[in-house]
Parts: sequence; structure tokens; C-alpha cells
Amino acid sequence: MLAFDNINLLIKDSILTVSINRPSKLNALNHKTMEEIGTVMQQVYDSREIKGVIFTGEGEKAFIAGADISEIAALTEVSSRKFAERGQEIFAMIENCPKPVIAAINGYALGGGCELAMACHIRIAVESAKFGQPEVNLGLIPGYGGTQRLTQLVGKGKALELMMTADTISAQEAKAIGLVNHVVPTQAQLLQLAEEILRKILSKAPLAIEMVISCVNAVYNKEEDGYQTEANSFSICCKSEDFKEGTKAFLEKRPAKFQRK
Repeated sequence: MLAFDNINLLIKDSILTVSINRPSKLNALNHKTMEEIGTVMQQVYDSREIKGVIFTGEGEKAFIAGADISEIAALTEVSSRKFAERGQEIFAMIENCPKPVIAAINGYALGGGCELAMACHIRIAVESAKFGQPEVNLGLIPGYGGTQRLTQLVGKGKALELMMTADTISAQEAKAIGLVNHVVPTQAQLLQLAEEILRKILSKAPLAIEMVISCVNAVYNKEEDGYQTEANSFSICCKSEDFKEGTKAFLEKRPAKFQRK
């Protein structure tokens, strides 16, 4: 894979770990980092080697502590629209990825960092992690899809409260409201659990996993009939080699051996 300035990459057992590497800036997302994330995600889509992805941050303080304020301060009405649309496009690549993507949140996940975590399919946080959308403190709102995904995950009332008060919440509260799936005590356990979950997912039928992601995302697409998407996806699964192997293995009382492309 390509080398990058602001992110570190590690591939192990078909799992790609993407670490945002700007610890002196608390891993804040500047333009270059965002473009590097977009390039990496395109490689994930294209690669046969990569089967799952973990996003995390370098260091122990921050996952991603927001966007780079020095860049945001220079935005105009015209450039800000392009800024938001490009960020939404990159995060949509994460959300719609046919391969499972987990956020391993090792510290502050604020602003754009919380938005990136929400674009991932599953979120795991260390106990010391903090979450928030503090954009109103800057006279802004979330621009990378945060207003939409936070509402989807925690409900309208709580999403409005968090975005309008700019409150920062703990990992345990984030779990209680549905923003986070799991909370672990240490950073070592964080990556361990992320890998364990991915390995479990990767043992299942790959086409079915892709279809599950697509169908769940259809729930929030106003232009798509989620029930029809489900029926179509079910039909696609039923004509696959995965389906033949899965049902045969079940009847023969043995583990299925799915072929991964």
C-alpha cells in the first residue's frame, strides 16, 4: 500500500489498522489527512487482501480531537460548502464500505473525530475516551454528516441536546445512549476486542455481511425502499456459493468454509 504522512497503516490477518498520526495536534483532521483517508478507503474497496478495517488514533490522548481549526478559520461561504461535501463524501465511503469497519476510540473523539467514528459500522471505546460535537462553540454545526448520524444513533432529543449544548460525554454515557457498542478499560484491550469482533465477522459469509451493511444503511436513505433492498439482497444471497456452502455445512453439522474473493 501507499505510504502517507498523517496516517499509519498496518495489515495483519487481512485486517487493516488505520491510525491517524498527528499526536501533536491531538490527531486533528486537516485537509491532507482527510484526503489520505479517502485514498486509503479506495484501496480498501479495491483490495482483495483487506477484509476488514480498524480506525484508531496514535498516542493515548486522542482518537481524533476534531478538525484543524486553523484551516476552518479560513473558510468562506463558498469554500465551506465544498469542505463539508468532500468530508461527507469521504465518510460515506466508510459507512457504505462492503467490508466491516470498526472505530477503536482511544481518547478524545470530538467534532470530526466523533463524526468519523459514527461513520464506522461498530464503535469500541476505552474508558477514558470522551465524545462530543462542540461545533456551536465556534459558531458552526457538524459538517461531515454528524447532524444526521448522531440523530440516527441516539435519537432526536439527545442528539439535539449534545449538539446545542456542546457537552462532552464519557465513554460509559456514550454506551448508555447507543453511541458506542463496547467500553473496555485499556488501550491494549481496545484493539484486541476490535480484532476479535472483526475475526468473528470475517468467519461468516462475506456476501451476506456486505448485504447486511447495505440493507441497514438503506433504513436511512429516503430515496431507497429498505424492504425492497432487503428482498433483493436476500435473493442475491440465495444464488451465491456462500449460500450453498452455508446450508450444506449446517446440514452436515460442520463449520462452513466460505470462499473469500
